[in-house]
Amino acid sequence: MCPHVLWDEERKLYRMWYSGGEQGEPNAIGHATSPDGLVWTKHEGNPIFAPDPAIDWEKDRVTACQVIPRGGSYLMFDIGFRDEPHAQIGLARSPDGISDWVRHPENPLIRPGAGSERWDHDAVYKPFAILAGERWLLWYNGRRGGDEQIGLAVHEGEDLGL
Repeated sequence: MCPHVLWDEERKLYRMWYSGGEQGEPNAIGHATSPDGLVWTKHEGNPIFAPDPAIDWEKDRVTACQVIPRGGSYLMFDIGFRDEPHAQIGLARSPDGISDWVRHPENPLIRPGAGSERWDHDAVYKPFAILAGERWLLWYNGRRGGDEQIGLAVHEGEDLGL
């Protein structure tokens, strides 16, 4: 579920990060590669990113990531769940996009809105970020009750503190 695919020019491979595990809402992130985008080989060490039971906001599951090559490493925006209905957005970094993930010390970076009237009061998820000039733009889904909408978070400056 929720694949994110990049072309790795150096390796001449497509690289996919995807959500896998449980059927209702997957519980971890896997990695696969393909020379043609059709036939994929799963990474032997899957999952490459799993929930940390010691971190309350993501202790249940991590899923639906976007991976961005940046400065010789890989940034990953992901969704962390404390339980299935409550999702928040975090950030991690890896030197190779597979191992040694370091979570941002301020995670979750995007949290549900405070106050029951907020459009994103119950959950925030499905991040997609780009660096536009000298600021990051991150679009995400927010949910309150049965209503979902798309929001935008802005971070001034290229440095995300990780």
